[in-house]
Amino acid sequence: MSDRRSVVGKPLHHDSARQHVTGAAVYLDDMPEAAGCLHAALVKSPHAHARIVRIDASRALAEPGVVAFATAADVPGENEVGPIFHGEPALAVEVADYVGCPVGAVIATSHEAARRAADLVDIEWEPLPAILTIADAVAAESYVCAPQRLVFGDAASALARSPHRLSGGLDIGGQDHFYLETNIAMATPLDGGQWHVWSSTQHPTEVQKHVALVLGVPQAAVTAEVRRMGGGFGGKESQPTIIAAIAAICAHKTRRPVKLRLDRDDDMIVTGKRHDFRADWEVGFDDTGALIALKVRLATRAGNVADLSSAVMTRAICHVTNCYFVPNVEAVGLCCKTNTVSNTAFRGFGGPQGMLVGEAIIDQVARRLGRDRDEVRRANFYSPSRGLTTPYEQSVQDMIGAELTDKLEASADLAARRAEIASFNAGSRLRKRGLATAPVMFGISFNMPSLNQGGALVHVYTDGSIQANHGGTEMGQGLYTKVAQVVAETFGVAASVVTPTSTRTDKVPNTSATAASSGSDINGAAARNAALQIRARMADVAAQEWGVDAESVSFEDGTVTSGNHAMAFSELARLCWVRRVSLSATGFYATPGIHWNNATMKGNPFYYFAYGAAASEVEIDLLTGETRCLRTDIVHDCGYSLNPAIDLGQIEGGFVQGLGWLTMEELWWDGAGRLRTHAPSTYKIPGSRDTPPDFRVHILEDAPNRAETVFRSKAVGEPPLMLAMSVWLAIRDAIEAAGGDAEIDAPATPERILMAVETGRGAAPAPA
Repeated sequence: MSDRRSVVGKPLHHDSARQHVTGAAVYLDDMPEAAGCLHAALVKSPHAHARIVRIDASRALAEPGVVAFATAADVPGENEVGPIFHGEPALAVEVADYVGCPVGAVIATSHEAARRAADLVDIEWEPLPAILTIADAVAAESYVCAPQRLVFGDAASALARSPHRLSGGLDIGGQDHFYLETNIAMATPLDGGQWHVWSSTQHPTEVQKHVALVLGVPQAAVTAEVRRMGGGFGGKESQPTIIAAIAAICAHKTRRPVKLRLDRDDDMIVTGKRHDFRADWEVGFDDTGALIALKVRLATRAGNVADLSSAVMTRAICHVTNCYFVPNVEAVGLCCKTNTVSNTAFRGFGGPQGMLVGEAIIDQVARRLGRDRDEVRRANFYSPSRGLTTPYEQSVQDMIGAELTDKLEASADLAARRAEIASFNAGSRLRKRGLATAPVMFGISFNMPSLNQGGALVHVYTDGSIQANHGGTEMGQGLYTKVAQVVAETFGVAASVVTPTSTRTDKVPNTSATAASSGSDINGAAARNAALQIRARMADVAAQEWGVDAESVSFEDGTVTSGNHAMAFSELARLCWVRRVSLSATGFYATPGIHWNNATMKGNPFYYFAYGAAASEVEIDLLTGETRCLRTDIVHDCGYSLNPAIDLGQIEGGFVQGLGWLTMEELWWDGAGRLRTHAPSTYKIPGSRDTPPDFRVHILEDAPNRAETVFRSKAVGEPPLMLAMSVWLAIRDAIEAAGGDAEIDAPATPERILMAVETGRGAAPAPA
């Protein structure tokens, strides 16, 4: 096969683009319902921590259309949905431990009837003491898992001999996923004790596994399926399992199909968020700003159960040093058990929180020394002279952070713009501007080595059309399109010849979640593996037909050739069928070189690193505290991009989502543990006007991945989100220009900005 690539690397449109813009794309709630389908609505706890004394559903059951009411007592198997740790029930047993905790479900003939009746279920409660905050949990030593500790070098003694020392702290807020399609599942009992579950999930195998567990049936009796999601961002990695399990419990009780769909308020109250963190550190450094030692404690609000918190904390700890070599590190991670909804996976999976801490430390060191932040970064970048070993003892082989930063400095003309901003600030009383850069070095692979595997099933039909199925799920990120391009390239046909089909656990078993930015890496490689098997068989048939060596047979532009011999790909497919040669294959891929020791927190957790750099210019209003990001320049590393158009969209979208997390998206619980920001009216996500009006995004060219990924591409899902740190740092820069206290927490909301400005001025009133 020629090295010329005709499909991979081309900016083809998303396979569902036309359906998306015309409204024709079918999501789970758009699908025709099975005959007799019922609808469920959750009955939720109004208390953060309370014992269930008595449940009376008689008023609800008397309502028109109501068929049944299900509780934990109706679970035929095991009431368990924990993704890592045991002890996470789908429906509360005896005790509810957060506001919104599902206690039961009303089942009715319509969604509206079920929701109305759910409010009529009478529950007698015995309130119990509740722990709501990180500080309270740390004081009570209330944790969902054992504390994590990473030690590299000798931080204590290195701190003692450091020329300069600083201590600091940072509160980092959480974030709601706010996917357009809320959580939904539909469970259908089939004949012979089998089940089919439609679920809006990033992890069909997890849904299959736990639906089988709650029903008390083998996993082989359950098929979980998803065609597309209206967004996921990590919020549909473990949380949909709860929704699917409850739908299955209801379907088992009624022996009819049951759909459970959460409205926006319920979705925000019942399901987990990005983890909020409290970080405290002590850092030692020299006159150039080069870090000598770092001691850091990260504490996160895990919520009522463990969910994925331990893995989130591991990644946060691994990313505290970002792209900087620190010779002595001691990091402690605490996953705090609180009576709030269990936090869960979110784009970046702890990496953004850890990296933000690292950048806050660099920022603090630079301010103390009166040095430029980028100079301090250059003094700390991984390099052969400084060091190439991470605190978790993985060797960094492909560090390009300095190269990206230099490219950004030149392309964005940062030196001239800094001078312009200084001039603007000198002449402006009511508005101040700031400019800052942020580099990103994000490890690619699942924390748990066993998850780094993918499977695929590829069929070639006698008309030359191809069907591609794999374990990855489509949530708008273009995974189906990229994998179709990989398959098309392998067979030398147009991408339009390949039809992606819905992800099903009966086609590809034991899949990993579409997460950790590894969707294209593992599923693309698995699909290519399957396609290569079929292509080799087809080449053998062509070689026999022409009397040539199979190695001489090429597949390009829909034609199969060898010397002067040629036939259409479809013609060869038909010939293979005539010759009784299989045109179907399962493919598999396991990421090589991955290993990790949870006890020591050492190993090679990542196959490679994805890099990026961003510069953002912001303006703050000193009367209102409002912020506007005026311009952002990004240079991002995608390796050899499988699809530059899709990757560009991921970079832009990830950045804007990160901007929302760090500037406006604020979750707030009251003193009773009730989430008060649970709708668009009280929880603000970025809109079109929040996107920088001058937004320049460049994919790094001629930079194939040094790791042997599919066509030398790199992951692009999560890393761009952290580029938004440049906005947060630029806000701190603008606050300093206003004479304020630049050590602001995240998100940098207008209220926080005003307080930071006035604190720095000694609480003087804002200019009139």
